[in-house]
Amino acid sequence: MGVTESLVVLAGYIIGSIDFGVIVPRLAGVDIYKVGSGNPGASNVLRSMGRGAAAAVLLGDLLKGLAAAALGDLVGTEALGFAAGFAAVVGHCFPVWYRFRGGKGVAAGGGALLWLEPVLGVALIAIWGVGAFVLKRASVASLTIAVLYLPGLVLFGHRNWSLAWAAATAALIVARHAGNIRRLVSGTEHVIEESES
Repeated sequence: MGVTESLVVLAGYIIGSIDFGVIVPRLAGVDIYKVGSGNPGASNVLRSMGRGAAAAVLLGDLLKGLAAAALGDLVGTEALGFAAGFAAVVGHCFPVWYRFRGGKGVAAGGGALLWLEPVLGVALIAIWGVGAFVLKRASVASLTIAVLYLPGLVLFGHRNWSLAWAAATAALIVARHAGNIRRLVSGTEHVIEESES
């Protein structure tokens, strides 16, 4: 990876580190780390602050993944787009601006996919929405689309380094859900309940 490619990946990480799950609640005077599950993601914002705030977080996180992937794709190749998208997910999970305490990377990964393979991106986001609505557990919906991420890209004809970066993205998202998996097994996982505030 050359200097230009490395700078693009670094830019993807920095873009990903802009955590709307922290910014949006903070604008309303809420420390998201101290409410609900403590996770700075759209699901916890929904539970803690309601639909409007959660929609703003979700949109911001989707857009940063899309922006990082677009940067890589336009400056270099599709594979660089996937690398920058992965970097955005890493930034979301471990944001430099927030002491590396971030979310789980689902929306950022979905945003990257919206640029790199739009039909699959829309399909997986729709699956997430239906799954979360029906099951009332965002973690189950998130893990489902993480598992479908790589096979979907294979079906759409992606190969080589694009798939390697996509696999890294899906693996990181699953790893970030380790606590959720444990709670699902024990039957104590959080249910999506919208805040009445």
